[in-house]
Amino acid sequence: MRKLLVSVLLAVAALYANCALALDSSRPPVVVTPLVSRTTTASGQPITLPQKNVQVLVSTYDIAPGATLPVHRHPFPRYAYVEAGTLKVTNVETGNSNTYKAGDFIIEMIGQWHQATNIGDGPVKLLVIDQVEQGAKNTELRQ
Repeated sequence: MRKLLVSVLLAVAALYANCALALDSSRPPVVVTPLVSRTTTASGQPITLPQKNVQVLVSTYDIAPGATLPVHRHPFPRYAYVEAGTLKVTNVETGNSNTYKAGDFIIEMIGQWHQATNIGDGPVKLLVIDQVEQGAKNTELRQ
């Protein structure tokens, strides 16, 4: 499981390195900039991974200015990199909120009801990585 995630991250790093070399050969061949190192989610939970048949899903989200996502939760780990905009995420169970801006990395809470609102003037753009049990969905809407 971890080998799969490491392989995906190395492949992405290699792609970016090749693109950087094509644009500027005076730069070092690979530049690694650590963004985050955490063992807990945004709400302080330990990060736990699916126990069987792990599937990695990668997607992008574009959230319009002023848009609010419905109250939802994630049964499995979800990670998001904020490419643009400002997003406020509120845990509706505790009332605690976090605000994320371009360049931030989000380790979403697991199994806790929350919602997110674009509080900026422009769209929020997210690169989202889910780790789920194969075939499972990672978003449950509150009824």
